[in-house]
Amino acid sequence: MKQQTLAMAADQGDGFEQYRRPTKRDTFLATMDEIVPWQELCSVIEPHYPKAGNGRPPVGLQRMLRMYFVQHWFNLADEACEEALLDSTALRRFVGIDLGRERVPDGTTLLKFRRLLEKRELGQALFAKVGQVLQARGLKLGTGTIVDATIIGAPSSTKNADKQRDPEMHQTRKGQQWYFGMKMHIGVDSRSGLAHSAVVTAANVHDKHPLPDLLHGNERRVYGDSAYASQKALIGSKAPLARDFTNERVRRDGEVDEAKRAKNRNKSKVRARVEHVFAVVKRLWGFTKVRYRGLAKNATRSFVALGLANIYLARQHLVA
Repeated sequence: MKQQTLAMAADQGDGFEQYRRPTKRDTFLATMDEIVPWQELCSVIEPHYPKAGNGRPPVGLQRMLRMYFVQHWFNLADEACEEALLDSTALRRFVGIDLGRERVPDGTTLLKFRRLLEKRELGQALFAKVGQVLQARGLKLGTGTIVDATIIGAPSSTKNADKQRDPEMHQTRKGQQWYFGMKMHIGVDSRSGLAHSAVVTAANVHDKHPLPDLLHGNERRVYGDSAYASQKALIGSKAPLARDFTNERVRRDGEVDEAKRAKNRNKSKVRARVEHVFAVVKRLWGFTKVRYRGLAKNATRSFVALGLANIYLARQHLVA
């Protein structure tokens, strides 16, 4: 073990801050430190991570992964994440940095780590590994899947070096409002409420098109809003035993079918669980707008955010 320096002792409050009490951030980070499967996730990245050689030794893999997760949880840019670690005792303690002995990895180091994950498409691999770990710990996939999509906004301004919007992002209309950006499509287990599949597309792609990719194939019931109505053929192409429990359109020729509306209400009691995942990703993690240009980079962020959301939603089970 490394010898503790005065800076680390001060960070941990060993006799220096006798009146300090744990904050919500402290409690959150302590919980995530306990339940995140660090070894399993590091094993996904380790084959692609730089090895020590003749040049500058690389920063420890788990330390970079912790810093990368801090970036997701608190919605920080690369340099902002570096600044936050310099400023916050709780974050330094979580990442394992002793300012009396070492520097905080800078924003460029985090940028290179992020690009490694994007180049090797490791975001999707990390999401899959989280699913495997959760299933191994008792959270098995059920026979019901809830499908839904949410819009992630992108800058629509052309005041940039290229004088144009991101060509991989597109606009779509929801209700009477127009949006520009991408869509995150997810499939959520109806029993556990955890996401088991995801697809990222431009915003103008209709919700129904990625539907087969959101099913695992063993479903007996598929839930969704009215955007997935009348898609029995698509559902059957991936899950032949599944029954269509998507919401039906209730308005026809200006009249409302109250019987269909009542059925939709009952279905929505189950379907609403998909919103818990979006609430964590968009409200807690702050992923309401894209940070990077192009779908590939934002897809990596989406998969990692969904994996972290699954861990957070299953925290009581994992702690127990």
